[in-house]
Amino acid sequence: MVQNRQVTLLGDSILKGIQVDLGDRRYRTHNEINVEALESEFQLSIHNDAHFGATVRKGSRLLDRMLARKLPCDMMVMDFGGNDCDFRWKEIAEDPTGDHQPNVPLPEFVELYREMIRRVRSHGIRPILTNLPPLDSERFFNWWCGDLDREAVLRWLGDVGRIYRHQELYSDAVAALAFAEGVPLIDVRRQFLPQRDLSGLIAADGIHLTMSGYRCLFDTLADWVRARL
Repeated sequence: MVQNRQVTLLGDSILKGIQVDLGDRRYRTHNEINVEALESEFQLSIHNDAHFGATVRKGSRLLDRMLARKLPCDMMVMDFGGNDCDFRWKEIAEDPTGDHQPNVPLPEFVELYREMIRRVRSHGIRPILTNLPPLDSERFFNWWCGDLDREAVLRWLGDVGRIYRHQELYSDAVAALAFAEGVPLIDVRRQFLPQRDLSGLIAADGIHLTMSGYRCLFDTLADWVRARL
């Protein structure tokens, strides 16, 4: 009998499968990115330790606890950056001339992520990174800043498109880090950007995915695994 390979998913709400419930604007896990299908097709045992709102700071603490428990793990798929690059929009609206930093500034994000990769490797686990699905700047701005002083936020932003560009900096940093550390990268962004119905893959909040978006994510993960395992 072939023993299943043990895979841990460590990251934020994208790997968790979080979707927006438009009825009450709350977030719920609806599909867990079809983990069962991945397990069945590729003889994997997957432990999903992704968390809503997680940054690399929280991810680093989660990783330490997981390694201390000696959770069986052959490979670890990590997805961070979407929350790290976000800002405290209420503070920006109240002080649009201030110096506002993202939740985790980019240099700190890269160094913490690098340390996590090396800790994973030191325990004999193969790290695998994913970059970020694209966001929708207009939807993001309307969702997260709709109840704030929008003009004040725009004075600080310069233009709404900056939200997309800023997130892309973090996605590009993940790809560069994977290359520098010799870590496999699942290029999620490359699969999303050419889609003709991209707007249908991104949820009303501009950052999470719709069910169709999660199907695209699942197909991307499955194709990557299929080509290598």
